[in-house]
Amino acid sequence: MLRDITIGQYFPGKSVIHRMDPRMKLILSIAYIVMLFCVGNEAGFLIPVIFLIAAIWISKIPFIMVLKGVKPILPLIIFTAVLNIFFVTGEPLVKLGFITITVDGIIVALKMVIRIIFLIMGTSLLTYTTSPIALTDAIEQLLRPLNKIHFPVHEMAMMMTIALRFIPTLIEETDKIMSAQKARGADMESGGLMQRAKALVPILIPLFISAFRRAEELALAMECRCYRGGEGRTRMRQLHYSSLDWYGAAVMAVCFAGVILLNIFVPAFV
Repeated sequence: MLRDITIGQYFPGKSVIHRMDPRMKLILSIAYIVMLFCVGNEAGFLIPVIFLIAAIWISKIPFIMVLKGVKPILPLIIFTAVLNIFFVTGEPLVKLGFITITVDGIIVALKMVIRIIFLIMGTSLLTYTTSPIALTDAIEQLLRPLNKIHFPVHEMAMMMTIALRFIPTLIEETDKIMSAQKARGADMESGGLMQRAKALVPILIPLFISAFRRAEELALAMECRCYRGGEGRTRMRQLHYSSLDWYGAAVMAVCFAGVILLNIFVPAFV
C-alpha cells in the first residue's frame, strides 16, 4: 500500500504538458477542480473525464501510475459513497429496518466518487509533470501580490514544496522501518483494530526521530548555503508564458463553457 502512494513524485519528460509554464499548470489544476464541482448533471462529467484522459495521454505518464495515486484513498472514497447512499433522501429503492437506500442517494454517491477520483488524478498529474523547484517558483509568483500586506509568500511556498517533496522520502523510510520490524518478528497484520494500532507504535517512534533528523540536516544545509529567504534571491530559470500555455487555457475555457451549457440545457436526474 505504501508503494502505491505517488503524491509528490516527479517524472521527467519532454511532453507538451512538461514544457508548459508551472504557473499555468497550477492555475489549470485549480480550474479543473472547480469545473469538477460545477458539473450539475450526468452528461457534464464527460467533459472533465475526457479532458483528464487526454491530458494524461499527452503527458506520456503511464495511466496505471496515475491510478496508483487513487488506491491509498479508496477507504475514504468508499466511506463517502456509503454516507451519500444512506443519508440522501428520495425515492426508496431498498429498505432494511431503519436503513433506506434511495435512487437519488446512489446517483449522488456515484457523482461524488467520480469527483474525488478525478480530483486526485488531476492533482497527481500536476506533481508528475512539474519539478518541486518549478512548483515553488510558480506558487511564489502567483502569490506575490500578498507581499504588499507582509504575507510571507516565499516561506510558505518553500514549506509547501518541502513537505510535498519529502512525502516519497517518508514513505520509503516507513517501508524500511516496517520491513526491519517484521524481520525482528513484529506482527502488524493480524489481530483486531486496537492490536494493529499498538503494532504501529514501534514504527511511529523511529519515523518521527528520522523525520526530525532529516529536518535538522536540511536546516543546517540551507544555513551553510547562506539561505536567508526570498529577499534578494535570484533564479537560474525565469518563468515565461508561451503559446502552449495559452492554448491550454483556451482548451480549459472551452471545457468550462461546455459544462455550463450542459448545466443549463440538459436536465439532471438528481
